[in-house]
Amino acid sequence: MPRKLQPLDLSRETTADRIEERPATALLRWNVILTWFMRVIAVLWIAKGLAAWATIVGAWPDSGFEGRSMGYQATLIYFAVIDLVAAVGLWMASTWGGVLWLLAVMSHLILAVFFPRVVEASPLTTALLLGMIVVYLVVSWLAAREE
Repeated sequence: MPRKLQPLDLSRETTADRIEERPATALLRWNVILTWFMRVIAVLWIAKGLAAWATIVGAWPDSGFEGRSMGYQATLIYFAVIDLVAAVGLWMASTWGGVLWLLAVMSHLILAVFFPRVVEASPLTTALLLGMIVVYLVVSWLAAREE
């Protein structure tokens, strides 16, 4: 004799059958800190990039961009472009933004060491930049470790 099919009873569903999200406890903590750190740095780098463009277009009084050496002009244009592009990537909290920002900061530090007349950096500026790099790398590592 054929068996009758019974309707599916969803009230007896076990927890193993359901897909549930994990509660967002400490899992997002370092990711959120990394995102906000990147956005704060993005705001600073937008200001840095806009200041470079203001120097290039002559918005600052006595900027003297045209009267400077070709090396200074090329360096300033490089930083005017890379700083703003890195700032956009940082604001979006993307990996390429962090990489471009690290490239911009390391370029600044290396040029300050080898060409101090082109890129000036005081010991305080150097310490701040190195500190930001360390914080970025540590928070990125902690965020990646939590995932």
